[in-house]
Amino acid sequence: MKSNQEFEETNSSDATSNLSLPLFHKDQIPLAFLKTGKPRDSSIIMAADVGGTKTNLALFQIKDGALMLLTEKSYATKTHKSFLEMVHNFQTGNFPSVDGICLGIAGPVTQGKVHGTNFPWEIDREEIQRKLQVHSVSLINDMEANAYGLAALNEKDFDVLKYGSNVSGNIALISPGTGLGEVGLFWDGSHYHPFATEGGHCDFSPRNDLDVEIWKYIHQKYGHVSWERLISGPGILDIYLFLRRISGKKESQRLKEKFEKEDPSVVITENALNGKDPVCKEALELFIRFLAIESAQLALKFKTTGGIYIGGGILPNIIKGMNREIFYSNFAQSGRMNSLLQMVPVKVILNEKTALLGAAYYAAMSLE
Repeated sequence: MKSNQEFEETNSSDATSNLSLPLFHKDQIPLAFLKTGKPRDSSIIMAADVGGTKTNLALFQIKDGALMLLTEKSYATKTHKSFLEMVHNFQTGNFPSVDGICLGIAGPVTQGKVHGTNFPWEIDREEIQRKLQVHSVSLINDMEANAYGLAALNEKDFDVLKYGSNVSGNIALISPGTGLGEVGLFWDGSHYHPFATEGGHCDFSPRNDLDVEIWKYIHQKYGHVSWERLISGPGILDIYLFLRRISGKKESQRLKEKFEKEDPSVVITENALNGKDPVCKEALELFIRFLAIESAQLALKFKTTGGIYIGGGILPNIIKGMNREIFYSNFAQSGRMNSLLQMVPVKVILNEKTALLGAAYYAAMSLE
C-alpha cells in the first residue's frame, strides 16, 4: 500500500501507456453490457475507480474497435473535497472533450447518487452531467466495475488459489481492501450479468470460541460486527490488536516505530510473511481463514460453479508468501455442501487496474 503523497502521480509513462483493449472479441469471461451497438470510433472516454483510499482516473480513446489508454493519474481520495475537484486537477493541459464517463464507486448507487462508504462526499450523476457538460455519464458500484473489468483480463492476470471443476455457472467477486466488496455475476448460458451487492456488511458469523471472543471485541469497539470489520486492511489491524491483547506478548520497539511511520496493516502483513513476529503471523492467518469462510458463504449463496474471484489490494501483495492451505482447508467446511464447494475454483485477480478497465468498458458500451 502507498501513502497519500505517493498516489499523487501520473502513470502514463509506464507500461500501461501502450494499453489497447479490444471492445469486441471472444472474451475469456464474456460480459453482457446494457447496449450492444458498436461505439463510434474516435470517441473519448473518462473512467474512474473511486475507492476509500485512492481514486484512479484515466482517459481512453476508441480507435479501430479498441480502447486506447491516453493518460492516467491516481489521487488520494480523502485529500479532495469532491470528485469534481479531482477531475478539475486531472483536466490539465490540452485536455480533449469527453463523450462518455463511467465511475466505479465504493458505495451503494441509488437513483444516480452515491455517498461513499469509506470517504466523506456524495457523487451525483446529474451534477457531473451538468458541470462537465457530458451527456453519457454512468455511476456503478466499484465491484460492478471490477466484474466488467474481467472482460479485459487473461490468464496472466490470475493466480489460482484453489482448483475446481470445469463447470459453467454463476461467478462471484470478493475484494478485501479499505473495505470489503462483493458482487455477483449471473450466467445466462452465454454471457455474465454483474449485479452489485453490499454483502460485505452482512454479519460476521463466529465458528469457534476464539471467533466469539473476536466478535465481542469488535462489537464493543464498533457495535455492528460485519465481515468488512475483519476482512479488510483495517480488519487486519483490529485482529492484530485483539490477538496482542489476549496473548500478553508485548510489542517490540521496532514494530512500534514502524506503526508510527507506515500503514499498520501493511506492517503486520510484512512481518507475518517474513516470520519476524508471531502475533502478526497469527493475525494474517486469521484474516485468510475468515476470507475463506466468507468466500465459501458467497459461493453457496450464488451457487458459483463458475468460480470465486478475489480482488482488492491485499491478496495480490501476499499471495506468493501466504499459507494457501489455510484458505483451502477452511473453504470447504459447510457440511452437506462440501462437495459443491470443492467444485468451485478460486482465483486471485493480480491486475490492480481491473475496476478502472471495467469502468472504461462500461462507458464505451453505454455511448448512444
